[in-house]
Amino acid sequence: MTRLYATETFLQVLFVTGIIGGGASWASGRAIAETWRPLRQVVLYMFLLGAAVRFAHYALFQGELLSLASYLADTLYLLAVGCLAWRLTRTRRMVTQYRWLYERTGPLTWRERPGAAKNRRNG
Repeated sequence: MTRLYATETFLQVLFVTGIIGGGASWASGRAIAETWRPLRQVVLYMFLLGAAVRFAHYALFQGELLSLASYLADTLYLLAVGCLAWRLTRTRRMVTQYRWLYERTGPLTWRERPGAAKNRRNG
C-alpha cells in the first residue's frame, strides 16, 4: 500500500488541506449556521470541498488527483472543521438571538432557561 499523500510533502498538505481547505470549511460552516440551514448541508458541501482540495493538490503540487484515500482523509478533516464551526455558530446564535429562552452551557451547547417554558405558554 502506498502512503496517503505519496507525492506531497507535509508542508504542502498542511498548506492546501490544513490552511486553505480548513479556512474554507470554517467559513462554510459558519455561513450555513448563520443562515439557519441544517447540519446536513455542511456534510454535503464538505464532500464537494474535498474534491476541490484534492484538485488543488493535483494542480499546485502534481499530487494524485484520483486518490480515494487522500480524498477521504481531506474530506474527514474538512467535515470536522466545518461541523465544529457550524455548531459554535449555532450555539452563539441561539443564546444571543433567543437570550430569554436559552443559556449557554458550554462552547457547543445550550439549554432552555429555567421558567422559559412557562414564559412561552403565557406569551
